[in-house]
Amino acid sequence: MLTRKLPLGALLALSALLSTAARAQDAAPAAPAADAAKPAADTGADLTAMLWLMGGLTGLIIFVLLMLFALLWQMRPLLRQVYALPSIREAWYGRALGLFLGDPVGLTGKYQEDVMAGHDYDGITEYDNDLPPWWKYGFYLTIVFGVVYFVHFHVTQDGQLSQAEYQHEMAEAALLSAQLGANDDPNKPTDYQRLTAAADIDAGKTIFAQNCAACHGQSAEGKVGPNLTDEYWLHGGDVNKVYHTVKYGVQGKGMVAWKGKLSSKQMLQVASYILTLQGSKPAGAKAPQGEKEAVGKPVAKL
Repeated sequence: MLTRKLPLGALLALSALLSTAARAQDAAPAAPAADAAKPAADTGADLTAMLWLMGGLTGLIIFVLLMLFALLWQMRPLLRQVYALPSIREAWYGRALGLFLGDPVGLTGKYQEDVMAGHDYDGITEYDNDLPPWWKYGFYLTIVFGVVYFVHFHVTQDGQLSQAEYQHEMAEAALLSAQLGANDDPNKPTDYQRLTAAADIDAGKTIFAQNCAACHGQSAEGKVGPNLTDEYWLHGGDVNKVYHTVKYGVQGKGMVAWKGKLSSKQMLQVASYILTLQGSKPAGAKAPQGEKEAVGKPVAKL
């Protein structure tokens, strides 16, 4: 009944007001997300502006130094007249000015051949010249270094001496060894079972082709490494012995250790795949090496 009494314009205005309020309510939840994204954008913009500012300041400093050097280079005739003054030449800044003008006396010192030390050793005399400045500056530098070293290592004890550093490294090594676990002990025997699942054998074949075929041949017939298809083994033909050889390698024989490069499961897969090649008799097989050993029968999957 009320809508019949309201004019058409009032109804339109009321409808527009309600729709505006509804849109404002729908947009309200999105505002925090926009506000949350704004700081990240501001941070990126601030970082870019800071980098541009630092680059500009660095370029300005380099430009000023180059201009100053060019100005001094043009003023060399006047600077030589200044350097000729005895009071300037003997000062420390005079020596620096001399180096700029090409006079190395600030580093090498001045040798006087007419001033003798006043003593004679079996006809051997010497000039009474001071030590060259470069030697004295180096000696002063060693004194400063010694003081800093003493304070750093013996007074504040911020640095570790050789014995303390050795103990620290040994403690870290012991912690790392404990984290590796007892299974990394090459002298501890394992009781893994040979894998027989087709997926494991296929994975072992792929690993063999990628890492082992270069030395043992694509069919394990033997190249640099021994033939792996006969009944003779250099380091044992049981799956755990083959696994051990793959993991730790053979020092001095060219067999690298694959621990850290292959996972334990991958090494067991490739060891199980190798045992499937027994009696395959590939072409060009290498002569047997090692001792004859019977290989155990396949058992359940790991």
